Amino acid sequence: MRIILNQQPQQVSAATVAELVANLGQDKPGVAVALNGQVVSKPRWGETPLNEGDTLDLFSVIAGG
Repeated sequence: MRIILNQQPQQVSAATVAELVANLGQDKPGVAVALNGQVVSKPRWGETPLNEGDTLDLFSVIAGG
């Protein structure tokens, strides 16, 4: 299926947010996901399906001061 990942069209085979994040090697602390403009909490990644045309943004949380 085709989605928009970080503003770039991508062809993916992942069925859920968790699967996509793992396939990208980004399943690590400090990663946040927004699906169609809504933040998805990490515990819900496995139950959150991806659909054709979804927009997904991955963010790395950075602490600073």
